[in-house]
Order: sequence, then structure tokens, then C-alpha cells
Amino acid sequence: MDAAARRHAAPGSRPRWWTELPLLALVYVAYSAGRLVARGDAHTATGHGQTILRWEELLRLDPERALNRLFTATPALGIPADFAYASLHYLVTPAVLIWLWHRRPERYRTLRTWLMLATLIGLVGFTLLPTAPPRLLDAGSGFADTMARFSSYGWWGGDASAPRGLGGMTNQFAAMPSLHVGWALWCGVVLWKLGRKRSTRALGVAYPLLIVLVVMGTANHYLLDALAGTAVMGLGLLLTRPALRAADRVRARLGAGGAPGTHADVSGGCETSAGERIPRQPTRRGRPAAGAADRAATADDGAATAAR
Repeated sequence: MDAAARRHAAPGSRPRWWTELPLLALVYVAYSAGRLVARGDAHTATGHGQTILRWEELLRLDPERALNRLFTATPALGIPADFAYASLHYLVTPAVLIWLWHRRPERYRTLRTWLMLATLIGLVGFTLLPTAPPRLLDAGSGFADTMARFSSYGWWGGDASAPRGLGGMTNQFAAMPSLHVGWALWCGVVLWKLGRKRSTRALGVAYPLLIVLVVMGTANHYLLDALAGTAVMGLGLLLTRPALRAADRVRARLGAGGAPGTHADVSGGCETSAGERIPRQPTRRGRPAAGAADRAATADDGAATAAR
């Protein structure tokens, strides 16, 4: 374990909640605002979606249609899947963050930074490659919008997971990469690596796999979106240590700027000129007070004079 890792693992390294919450909120607000700003036009986004679908067909990696037909024809699967898509993304990830902060504080900063970096990288993907999800392709593509079909059972409307009437506040062309899959993978890794119970580790495996099926069965993402979400998490993980080291260097420089000067710091911070003594200063353990030292030196001088 290197020095940076030891610092992060040191007892008492848990960030304060009153600084952590605003930081997470700031990143999420920036992410949400960036998604809205990064909207592409429908023609371009649909073209990207059809291109992805053609590549999948060429590679024979296109399970979306079969899953979507199954979820559409079986409300007992489709309705729970729509609920999962519309809610788990916003419930499970914060719950794992809180669990991590409370139960594994020595690992929190590293893993939180990983999640934040990957989220911002995903935003770059939405900006550079606006992509329409399968449910927004033309009817000839063979996909049904389960979110619209089963919307009477939930709070969402025809705009994916957005509540009814708030579809304008979400970016419908942010399919590539899938951060539903990316965040679920992050949760899975955390639960698998740090969970002590078998049930916790089993959940760490099952949850990302469930989300992959859900995002394709509801026609909200392509398989390549899911793979891109996994790649984004991998890139975020690679950048985590350099980011933490850079943050530590900035913190060290800011701390060095407030270091005390070369003057003697005595009497609650009062500065004295060189050689000046203030009598009756508090005694430090193992060191006599200045007044006591002067009296001892005077007595020694007097004894030496009498001996001569």
C-alpha cells in the first residue's frame, strides 16, 4: 500500500457530512444541467441509434428486441422493470454511498471519487454522441416503449423515467453510455468487495446483471450502451488515484500557505523580538519555564563566584 493509500485508510479519514453532501449535490446538479445543455437534435440522435443497432446486428449481439418483446408481452415483467428503471438508479446508489460512508469510512473517499469521475466522463459521452434509445426509433425498428405502454401503473409518462409533465427537464438522447449500468456496476463492485455477508456479495453480483436486463428490456438502452457504461466506469477507476494525488497536493499547498512564520510563538500567539524573554511562561513537560531557568543560572553564577 503506497503513502497515499495509507493516508486514505487512516482512522478518522471519513469526510464530514456537512462538506460531503454539498459536494455530491454540486456534482449531480452539474451532471443534470450538462445533460440538458448537451441535447442533440432528433435526426442526429436517431441516426446514431440506428448505427449502433446496425453494428450490433452485424456482430450478432442484439438481444434488445427479444427482451423488449418479452417485457412488452408480459406485464408481470414489464411493469416491475419500468419501476426498477425509473427508481433504483436514484435509490440504490445513494444508499450504497451512505452505507460506505458509515461502515467503510477508510474506503469512502476513493470509491466516491471513482463514481464522480465516471459520472462526469459519461457526461462527455452524452455531449459528443447524442443517441436516441431504441424506444424512440421508428416503428419499423421493432421496439415498443414499455415506459409509455405501462405509464398508467407508475408516476412516469412517455419521457422515460421523468415524472408526468416534466419530460422537458430530461435529455431523451442520453443513451450512450448507459450510466444506469455504470452506477449499478459501481454499486456491485462496492458490495462485492466490502460486503461481509454472502447475501451482500450476492446482491453485488445480481444488481448490475438485473439492471442490464432492465435497460434493454424496457428499450431504454442498447447492449453497446451497457458496454460503454462499463468502459466509462473502468476509465473512471484508472483516473481515481491520479485525481486523489492531485487533490492531496493542492490541499498540502493550501495548508503550507497558512504555516506559522519564524517568530517565536508564545503567550497565545504574541510575537517577541529575538532574545526577549517573558517571565512566568507556562511550563512544558520536560522543559523548565523561562523564569525558573534564569533563576537557576543566576544561582550557579553566584556559587561559582563564592568558590573563587
